[in-house]
Amino acid sequence: MEDGPAVFAAAVFLLFGAALLAWTGARALHRAPVAEGVRPAVAVPVALLAAGVSLALGTWCLTRL
Repeated sequence: MEDGPAVFAAAVFLLFGAALLAWTGARALHRAPVAEGVRPAVAVPVALLAAGVSLALGTWCLTRL
């Protein structure tokens, strides 16, 4: 990967993953719904999985420099 696009992609993935992780944690802490119309037992793990995958992709992009 070229340096510019790799850094941009890493920044996007890392920011999205961190924001999703923080938002999901805040919603779960206040017992508010994470996703409208979805049971929390399903929505929280799926959101945490998506955040983890995004953080892993961001880290992977940074290691490709």
